[in-house]
Parts: sequence; structure tokens; C-alpha cells
Amino acid sequence: MRTFRSFSYKDANYKVSSCGFDAAVAEIKKQRSALERFLAANPVFKATLQPINEKKHFFTGSVPKIARMMKAASDLTGVGPMAAVAGAFAQEAAEAVISSGCEEAIVENGGDIFIIIKKQLFLGLYTGETPLGENIAFKIAPETTPLAVCSSSSFMGHSLSLGKCDLATVFSTSGALADTAATLACNMIKEDGDVKKTVDQIMSIEGITGIFVVKNDCVGIGGDIPELVKNKDPEIHKKITRDLKSKFPGK
Repeated sequence: MRTFRSFSYKDANYKVSSCGFDAAVAEIKKQRSALERFLAANPVFKATLQPINEKKHFFTGSVPKIARMMKAASDLTGVGPMAAVAGAFAQEAAEAVISSGCEEAIVENGGDIFIIIKKQLFLGLYTGETPLGENIAFKIAPETTPLAVCSSSSFMGHSLSLGKCDLATVFSTSGALADTAATLACNMIKEDGDVKKTVDQIMSIEGITGIFVVKNDCVGIGGDIPELVKNKDPEIHKKITRDLKSKFPGK
């Protein structure tokens, strides 16, 4: 059975399952420092809700790798680059763990997860107060990883959402891209009738491999997603990442 260790740094909360916990922590601190220096010199990067036009906004100073990843994802999805931050950090931490010599790395950053595994993983979903609730999970096979699984909700968590989507989960080999695409999906879904066109648009983005969205009792699926199975974990409520700054509808 895999075990997870928690780590909080400034305003972010992480869960790490790997022999390389210390490597993950060190990488998160390193990337956070680099990004903070960049944001201080380029505040538009943090404030904008749209991709940055470098012809109008020249970046001051060197652009760290994490910021380049976030900007690339923003350019592909049309949302602001900060929508990529959690997924990008999860990927960088997981890859640092593997580089340290570990065979597996699972890093969660507030519901955005990057996975590199040797044995199958059951990843439970919490879809809020919908008919699906906490009853389903993804069975993730090792050969499908490295894999980013990023989720966004209009009702859970503190992130800004312009829609009314219960849950949007997006799959990609890029944590930054999956994160921004999940944000875009949530922004687009305001009623049940928006689900199909949202799935179609997200799947048209290069680099997205799959999407699973829930709006009330309407479910949309696109692309290649892991096998959906019944969640059999009676302890799932204890494992849901809770943001203490937001009103969390779970028990």
C-alpha cells in the first residue's frame, strides 16, 4: 500500500508518495523561489486572465523554466498562465524525485496530480454533491504514465472559476497543460447543455489526451481516459484534499 506525506509551503499544500520526499520538497522550494522572483519583475504574468502577448509585454529578466511551461500552456488554452501553476509544480516535483533515483513518484498539489508509477494506481474522484459523489475512481496503469491528472471545480477550492461546473478532470503528459485545460473546461460549463461542446473543444487542444467532466447528473467523456471503476475505499473522505480557505461541501 502506498503512503503519502504532506507538505505545505507558503499558500500551497502537497501530498507526495515516493522514496524521494526530500527531493520533492527541495524542488518545490527551488521552483517557487524562481517563480516569485520572476513575478515580482513581471506582475502582469500573475494578474492576467489571458495569454500574454510578448510583443506588448516584454519580460524583465530571465524567464525560469516553470514560467515558460506555464506560458506555453496558457497560449494553447487561452486562459491566464497562473492557471497552470499547480500542475506545473506537481510535474517538476515528480520529475525531480525520479531524477533522485526513485522508481515511482505521485505528487498532488491541491487536486492537480503528476504520476509516474510501476504498479497500478486507483485514483478516487470526489464530484461534489452530484449523483456520482465519491463512488467512482480511475484505474491508472503504469504504462500510461508519466501522466498529469488535473481537476478543477467551480464549487470546490479557492481557484477562480467563471463557470458552474461540478468537476472537470483533464489528462495530459504536461501538468501545466492539463491544469489550464481543466480551468478552461470549468469556465465553459454553466449548464448541462455546455458539456458536449466543452469536451469537443478541450479535445481539440494539442497535447490533451482525455477529459472527464461532471455537471449535475450529466457526464462528458472525451479522448483516452483511464478505466473508470467503482470506488471501494471506505476512507475516501479522509483523503480528499481540503483547502481550508474555501467552503468545502464534503463531510
